[in-house]
Amino acid sequence: MYITGWTALLAALGAVPAFWSSGRTFAWLWIIGVLILAAVDAWLAPRATAVGIRRTPVGAVRLTESTSATVEVANLGTRRMRLTVRDAWQPSAGASQSRHRIRLAAGESARLTTELTPTRRGDRRADKVTVRLQGPLRLAGRQRSIDAVGHLRVLPEFASRRHLPSRLARLREIDGQTAVQLKGAGSEFDSLREYVIGDDVRTIDWRASARRADVQVRTYRPERDRRVLTVVDTSRTSAARVGDAPRLDASIEATLLLSALASRAGDRVQVTAFDRVERARAAGATGPAMMPALADALATVEPALVEPDWPALARLIQGRLSQRALVVILTAIDVAAVDSGLLDTVRALSRSHVVMVAAVEDPDEAAMLAGREDVHEVYGAAAAARASLERSGIAMRLRQMGAEVVQASPDGLAPAVADRYLALKATGRL
Repeated sequence: MYITGWTALLAALGAVPAFWSSGRTFAWLWIIGVLILAAVDAWLAPRATAVGIRRTPVGAVRLTESTSATVEVANLGTRRMRLTVRDAWQPSAGASQSRHRIRLAAGESARLTTELTPTRRGDRRADKVTVRLQGPLRLAGRQRSIDAVGHLRVLPEFASRRHLPSRLARLREIDGQTAVQLKGAGSEFDSLREYVIGDDVRTIDWRASARRADVQVRTYRPERDRRVLTVVDTSRTSAARVGDAPRLDASIEATLLLSALASRAGDRVQVTAFDRVERARAAGATGPAMMPALADALATVEPALVEPDWPALARLIQGRLSQRALVVILTAIDVAAVDSGLLDTVRALSRSHVVMVAAVEDPDEAAMLAGREDVHEVYGAAAAARASLERSGIAMRLRQMGAEVVQASPDGLAPAVADRYLALKATGRL
């Protein structure tokens, strides 16, 4: 049972004047009478069990985009109903206008739509559907909460897709699909052309030159069907907020852009989210089905407050890659990487693969470095400078092991990783 605002207003109309005078007995009698009248009104309301609820499944939606959830309400009784229906969702689902007032005749049904604009990635679940049926006097009514299972899969935003057209144009240049010709890039034979000053003499094809009576050189293009394995670190460092979002979100954006670019280049893409165990995996899908499968796999990945197990990751990678590949590790570069085993893992992987380590830089650190106004800002600048020097030292050690190191802001990490991938393609290292 529930009471409406009319009940409270009616009780106040009779009770307030009585309290101003000496007739408090009349006031209490008035309030009790109103409550009895409300109870009778609730008893006369249609039974809540005569309401049927069915939820329509909601598809997936990208973060910051909107979708709608639909609930079908049916009158299973023989009386006309005045209902208020509330379709409850998690706060992060961003439900708007979730309350609906409708009237249903006997045997009639209606479809109610709730707009959803989620604010977080992952699975957003629906709560119970609450139904209120008003009595004939509109003073009270019956209330029932009905379980209606439903969830919304919120995919990563993939805001970095705006960088994809320019990178694809660069990829076409590298792949020889435009007028730009690259000398000696890649390791897969493409065609022959005449020698010009500046060409590497090692590319001269002496047999072809003898047949044509002029010097011919071989041109190469980057190999296709290479392996690209991206590792998204989901350990405790990925939970740190850099800017307005966790570090993990920037890593996911970089993974999506790199995967889209590599698949268009003809490479085979694998992705794993790992800390001490594998949290998610995407592999095997090609063509148009690859990006939806990858986004779905990464949608529910959340940081785990554990230390990463880098030796276990090395064993996992070595077990899945039987030939030379590009291994991209999206993690944090800090002093803890030395103790956790990241350097040893990169050293071991570099013997068989091309390794790229990419990390997000905190834009607030640059502001701290510039602070000199008071003693607190000076100490903050000193701490930021020390942290920067420590990361630079670790990055230098990674480069000495043969790894590529990419450090960029949250918005710049995805294009920076894509550019380094294209540079490896252009120089024939992949």
